[in-house]
Amino acid sequence: MKTSQIKLHPRSKHHGLYDFNTLKSYVEELQQFIIHAPSGNLSIDFSNPKAVKCLNKAILAKDYNVKDWDIPNNNLCPAIPGRADYIHYLADLLSVRSSSENNSNPVNIVDIGTGASLIYPLIGVNEYQWSFTASDINVKSLDNAKRILHSNDLLDDKITLILQTNQNAILKGVISTNKYYEAVMCNPPFFKSLEDYQQQNARKNKNLTGNKNSSVRNFSGNDNELYCSGGEKRFIEDYIYESRNFSKNVGWFTCLVSNKDNLKALKSLLKRLKATDHKIIEMQQGNKISRVLAWKF
Repeated sequence: MKTSQIKLHPRSKHHGLYDFNTLKSYVEELQQFIIHAPSGNLSIDFSNPKAVKCLNKAILAKDYNVKDWDIPNNNLCPAIPGRADYIHYLADLLSVRSSSENNSNPVNIVDIGTGASLIYPLIGVNEYQWSFTASDINVKSLDNAKRILHSNDLLDDKITLILQTNQNAILKGVISTNKYYEAVMCNPPFFKSLEDYQQQNARKNKNLTGNKNSSVRNFSGNDNELYCSGGEKRFIEDYIYESRNFSKNVGWFTCLVSNKDNLKALKSLLKRLKATDHKIIEMQQGNKISRVLAWKF
């Protein structure tokens, strides 16, 4: 449950407890999922994927002016406070880069693997008026992202959707060599295989419900959203190698790194490939610490 002890970015809209009475006024169906936690505070059952999705729908309506947000039950349901933090820390990174530039210039961001939720562009447009090129390899995910855009017509001129048809590429086919992008962002698949995911999901379910045999995915997720060959480390290594080809088109390449043990090898690779700069930005939500790796050539 979200608590006041969670250390989110100073500009985050998600400090403190969720105001469920206000949230349910935006999405009435949230009422059926609201419970009293042992502390006496209102909450939801975070092991219930329908409850989590309904909460997200209400948060996006209240805090980001997003209408009619929804995703298929099998798609990854993002934890919004953490996704918003990535956006805010990216804004901090770009302000350092562009401190001597005209801040009225449009900021172009690439979101790799935007998913059915379209979560980063929705937050980034609302908070900073950035323009996004959002890609994914899954046709159905992009169809749902398109439906969200059509329900929020003011976003149409800010977000462009691109289907990545090359299963062996991350940036090629998405980044235009005739355009400049201030940054690329990415939340890569974490797990190495379906078996790897199932083992860790069982441990998480045991912590949430006490039932290690439950196969429920409380935040759901398609296979391509959850795992890839080699897992997070292999994906980011491929991303770094490919990023060299677009050094003139992108200011900062960035990526979430969930496993801190991967950082040593990734920093070594950046050094070997002669990256001109790199940074590690830590983000904390309760006991969970994740980080953004940023680099440029």
